[in-house]
Amino acid sequence: MKFRIAVSFFLIVIFHAGHAQDKAKSNDFYNKAMVQFRLSRPQEAIKLLDEALSNDSLNYNAYIKRGFVKGSVGNYEAELEDYNRVLDFDSTHVQAYLSRGSAYSKLKKFDLAMNDFNKVIMFDAGNYEAYNNRGFVKKAQGDFEGACKDWNYSKKMGNQEAIIILKNNHCR
Repeated sequence: MKFRIAVSFFLIVIFHAGHAQDKAKSNDFYNKAMVQFRLSRPQEAIKLLDEALSNDSLNYNAYIKRGFVKGSVGNYEAELEDYNRVLDFDSTHVQAYLSRGSAYSKLKKFDLAMNDFNKVIMFDAGNYEAYNNRGFVKKAQGDFEGACKDWNYSKKMGNQEAIIILKNNHCR
């Protein structure tokens, strides 16, 4: 009995040590990918983020960034896949909803974008970026009054960009 307990403990320690090493490798690949992206090398960044995810399939930041990088080169459908993956793991992940809503907006899937921005606001009522983005969706759908309300609310939360948006869209 003591032998079984000792072996079980040993296996648990080895498993956790291996997992910690995988997470460290994943973070290293993630950091290298961010350097490549800042150097305007998106394809290299994507490859490194793939490596990050092969070492830690639950590295949500790597999925979010990989989606963002894919979107930056116009691959919006692949971008959506990465955000959806995060949401499969965590249905309350605010950044995934915010990013996916932006991707849907780029694809002119405004109803889906609106749903995602509404979820962000539901989970994080102080997220001025969600109000900002939802304002653009409302504008695209012809709801100028609603757009102005969202941008004004974003401004009240301290978003300086909203001041320019309000002025450019002739909102009160």
